[in-house]
Amino acid sequence: MPDATLIERFIDITGRPNVLTAEDDLTHYVEENRFIYVGKTELVLKPNSTEQVSQILTLAYETNTPVVPQGGHTGHAGGGVPDESGEQIVVSLERMNRIRDIDTAGNTLTAEAGVILQTIQEKADANDRLFPLSIGSQASCQIGGNISSNAGGTGVLAYGNTRELVLGLEAVLPNGEIWNGLRRLKKDNTGYSLKNLFIGAEGTLGIVTAAVLKLFPKPKGLNVVWVALENPDDALSLLNLAQGMAGGALTGFELIHRTPLEFVLRNIPGSRDPMEEPHEWYVLAEISSGRSAEDADALTEAIFTEALDNGLAEDAVMAQSGAQRDAFWKLREDMGPAQIPEGGSIKHDISVPVHAIPEFVARASEIVLGEVSDARICVFGHMGDGNLHYNVSQPVGGDREAFLEHRQSVNDKVHALVVEMDGSISAEHGIGKLKRESMAKVKSPTEMEMMRAVKNAFDPKGIMNPGKVL
Repeated sequence: MPDATLIERFIDITGRPNVLTAEDDLTHYVEENRFIYVGKTELVLKPNSTEQVSQILTLAYETNTPVVPQGGHTGHAGGGVPDESGEQIVVSLERMNRIRDIDTAGNTLTAEAGVILQTIQEKADANDRLFPLSIGSQASCQIGGNISSNAGGTGVLAYGNTRELVLGLEAVLPNGEIWNGLRRLKKDNTGYSLKNLFIGAEGTLGIVTAAVLKLFPKPKGLNVVWVALENPDDALSLLNLAQGMAGGALTGFELIHRTPLEFVLRNIPGSRDPMEEPHEWYVLAEISSGRSAEDADALTEAIFTEALDNGLAEDAVMAQSGAQRDAFWKLREDMGPAQIPEGGSIKHDISVPVHAIPEFVARASEIVLGEVSDARICVFGHMGDGNLHYNVSQPVGGDREAFLEHRQSVNDKVHALVVEMDGSISAEHGIGKLKRESMAKVKSPTEMEMMRAVKNAFDPKGIMNPGKVL
């Protein structure tokens, strides 16, 4: 672990008020938010500028000190947690929280890595623009972490994931050099796309310190509808119908099983079932209009009236106010935390081709119940882009630890099915430490060799977030 002299050299860079060393103060920074991983560190540094980050990494490179970059600490794969050795220092970007610029003519916003995602959304909204990245942790996650994990969320169907929302980056390399790639260009064919190496790299190639983000015109009309269906096949048919009628105006399409909704109704105070009678499957769909609220309402009603007439939907409830629209989305956003009181959970963040989702749900359920016959399968996710959160909760009255002994076996079998169906074992949560070994099992040797070559080229000493991804 770093000796006292080295610790003092790091402290001198940011100033003592911006450093944590006391064990009680470090707890938040060493525990993964699902408590799967709990690490140890002697030092958390909170720089407030790119130059300070550069000085930290220059010293770390000189002294072979491993560094763990950390954003809002909302990840699900252990990517921002130090290991148990105590040798790794944490660099928190929380003080780098300035919005440097907003260009409404060019539809861009330049933000430092520590800016909270919701702050960016609100800044865009105040300027009659939309930043469409939307995830459940948006009130606390930071844009640097979103970039480093290539976050997805509910808006990917229409706007793409984080990779598609970043025009330029500023980053500090492991040796302390600063790369200023804060370009606002939509077209730039001058060599390799360096920014895309950092997006999704989870801090293993350097530290992202700022980004130029893409904004969009703010919709003039927006509505959502909660739809009941018999099965995922009907949901796929409904998706095709909605895309055919709405095109790019379909900005959200979430598939939801009854089980996660019941978890929310039971565990999240104030939650209400949108429908009088329970149904096995639901879709939460969003329609946006650049013309008017009336246009969004009319298009929403037309799509789902046809769905009811064609027998694709069993029932549908269209939001009648902004408050009801928000309440529908909150039900979906609460499906993650609502699982916690239900006990142990084996989670999968997977993607398959959209057309394969009904087949995946059926085959995966057969696999899981063959392993744990009374497990509760909890499925919800972004059907419009092929990403499902396929989670398995412990049996009612079961023993948590006994259930979690099945984690590796269930993961291996579900992931094998995903690979068989040309899918991905990590659609939006990243690899971190949690899926590092699983990724090595499903990637070809050539792919792994290419990624290691990139890592070695950027970080020959291996000091950047060691033990994560690779």
